[in-house]
Amino acid sequence: MVANAAAEKAPAPASGGTRRVLLFPLPFQGHLNPMLQLADVLHARGFHITVFHAAFNAPDPVAGYRFVPVGAGVPAADLVPTGSDGDFAGALLRINERLQGAFQDCLREEVLLEEEEEEGARPACLVLDSNLRGMQVVAGRLGVPTLVLRTGGAACLAAYMAFPALCDKGLLPPKDHSQLNMPLDDLPPLRLQDMIFSTTTPHETMTTCLERIVESAKCSSGVILNTFTDLEDVDIQKIIDGVGVPVYAIGPLYKISSGAQSSLLSPDKTCLDWLDKQEAESVLFVSLGSLASMGQEELVETAWGLANSRLPFLWVIRPDAVQGSGKVGLPDGFEEETRGRGMVVNWAPQQDVLGHQAVGGFWTHNGWNSTLESICEGVPMICRPHFADQMINARYVEQVWKVGFELEGKLERGNIERGIIKLFRGEEGGEMRRRANDLKDKATLCIKKGGSSQTMVDLLINRIMSSPSSI
Repeated sequence: MVANAAAEKAPAPASGGTRRVLLFPLPFQGHLNPMLQLADVLHARGFHITVFHAAFNAPDPVAGYRFVPVGAGVPAADLVPTGSDGDFAGALLRINERLQGAFQDCLREEVLLEEEEEEGARPACLVLDSNLRGMQVVAGRLGVPTLVLRTGGAACLAAYMAFPALCDKGLLPPKDHSQLNMPLDDLPPLRLQDMIFSTTTPHETMTTCLERIVESAKCSSGVILNTFTDLEDVDIQKIIDGVGVPVYAIGPLYKISSGAQSSLLSPDKTCLDWLDKQEAESVLFVSLGSLASMGQEELVETAWGLANSRLPFLWVIRPDAVQGSGKVGLPDGFEEETRGRGMVVNWAPQQDVLGHQAVGGFWTHNGWNSTLESICEGVPMICRPHFADQMINARYVEQVWKVGFELEGKLERGNIERGIIKLFRGEEGGEMRRRANDLKDKATLCIKKGGSSQTMVDLLINRIMSSPSSI
């Protein structure tokens, strides 16, 4: 059992009454949804909700919430990196730098408005994405307490916390390729290569970015994790020991909210009708997330690997999924070869797809939302990580939870076909499916009354309500 200094026993859950909670998500798909799901959980407990958001990549408005755009007119061309080799760490630093001044004005106005409307009351707190350290500094200046939401897994944050020590040992950045497969004794089962979050971002930029993420946790009044104890107990404990503030593992958020989410892409829901016609656990769902991309050759090899497997598949190909191309061109003959057993869409309602009885496997980039949703729906994975925390997540899928395996090396149709057959027809794939179903059962229990995540939600609510002016 994870020991949390926040409390040994959850008190009776409080109600938010008329208190207002402010939230500020990072303006990317995989970060918007968990924050809005958290907003839904807080709103259901009686809190009023204000969502600050970057003017670019604005979320869909939610009825009953106040939405406040930040930084209208701020140049955003280099704030939305594209492709798997984009400078995401640099973009995060630029977002903080460019939005900080505008946010200070918006937050000051919100605090004054709240005091006027509620006769001297101030917002209970600001919950911000842990990548927004600059906004946390602004909140501190204005006396608004902060909680941070980590939209990645506990293992990821534990690895970020260990990053400086690896640099001090001279392991990062690696001096040559021969080091990459080196196991990290303090971070099992990770290897050095799993800590190379980007091959294009300068080491100094990455170091600064990760330092600020860890700072945001340590300088907060509490860290909220979108995970659950039975999945990541060891790494949750590392975080508790390292950050010195209360830690609340309340996930999976998508299971405890009413489904509130914001899609920057329009999902094609006709794929659900198609899935209704397929046999149970027969379909491979292929989706590499909202940011990752592939080359044209990789697209062709993937197409023929899927076709040659002779198994049903649902393949998500975003319009911008192919590097350096304005459009996606599937190879000649592919449509004819797969007609009736394959469907290609621009975007899919992922949670509905993974929860569908027809889906028996997920080929994923291993972003945390995708990884967690696959685990919670009992769907084993073929892993193809690209950047950021995806390598860490994929490693845990294969080595810790043993509910999938990484498709390594160059994407080649024969290797893809063998991987698909292994997952769906092999004995090893069957064992992965059984373990995935065990984790699904644990995820279901943790959000029920008395479960670890439900208990942590109650603790979080009481933390927010612990003082009339601050947490």
